[in-house]
Amino acid sequence: MSTTTIIVLFIITSSMVSGILYVAFGQITVRKLRKNPKTQDLLGVEYASGWDIINVAQAFAFPRAWAKKVENSKFSFVYANATALYENTTKFDQILGFVFYWVLTTSGLVSALLILLDSLGVFSK
Repeated sequence: MSTTTIIVLFIITSSMVSGILYVAFGQITVRKLRKNPKTQDLLGVEYASGWDIINVAQAFAFPRAWAKKVENSKFSFVYANATALYENTTKFDQILGFVFYWVLTTSGLVSALLILLDSLGVFSK
């Protein structure tokens, strides 16, 4: 099996896992946060339908010190409010969001890297 094949298999597998985690995290955690009057307006800007799921996962994936800086910036409305989310979710919700975000990010970055390397001719014979 070539290196390219292994990388493509990794991308396909991680993309499928991130899709499953996206649906699970949205149904288990974000749905509950959307219904909660305390948190429904703190999920960040929704650029496209379902983007708030990624915003919430990002709040759980980044360190709390970064979240505090974001909450105090003038662009805080773009991101989910991590402090309120931690108060209204369980440890399972937080871990699920953390895993989902990093699987999604890793699969996207590896895909972009593979496209870049292929366009540079790294995989040509």
